[in-house]
Amino acid sequence: LCVLLGTVDHLTAQINELDRLIAQTLEEITTPHDGPAGTGTEPATDGVTARALAERLDAVPGIGPATAQIILAEIGTDMSRFPTPNHLVSWAKLCPRTIQSGAKNRAGPAGQGNPWLKGALGEAANAAARTDTFLGARYRRIVKRRGHAKALVAVARSILVIAWHLINDPSASYQELGTDWHQRHLNSARRTRDLVRQLQALGHQVTLEPTTA
Repeated sequence: LCVLLGTVDHLTAQINELDRLIAQTLEEITTPHDGPAGTGTEPATDGVTARALAERLDAVPGIGPATAQIILAEIGTDMSRFPTPNHLVSWAKLCPRTIQSGAKNRAGPAGQGNPWLKGALGEAANAAARTDTFLGARYRRIVKRRGHAKALVAVARSILVIAWHLINDPSASYQELGTDWHQRHLNSARRTRDLVRQLQALGHQVTLEPTTA
């Protein structure tokens, strides 16, 4: 028993030392002093520490402190090598591939990608899927027609896009859109588009004008 307790104490001390080193490293690493990637603008503030970025990522549903640290460790704090969120998503292999065979196209597997990043995003997506948030609603909307695995990949992709914006823009912070965002935005836009197409098919010319207050 004494041997086991000694082993536990030794491992606990090692974990505490690693936590200290991680916290120290996060304080030492800062983002570049340029503006958001691809904008060509001058910085409004000095570089943000990786610790501040980790705290910002921690506000995203599904992401905890450890997951935030893994995300930063794998993609870094400099988003200039990923000009857009789509570049980062493609690099992480979270974009479904299209396989062409003759005249037919079918969806293929996204690919392996970075196993540490995909593992962390998978855990974050699984946790976010159980929340009453925009990401949770996104999972429940997709799982009905695409299944559990593809719904989780879609949520993981959304989380990575959010992470890109939070890291890329020093002034950005996570804003919860709400569970009814798709209902308020996508559904109404789709309904409008379908009605316009129906009227055009009947030979009508449709002009959309915003409603006046």
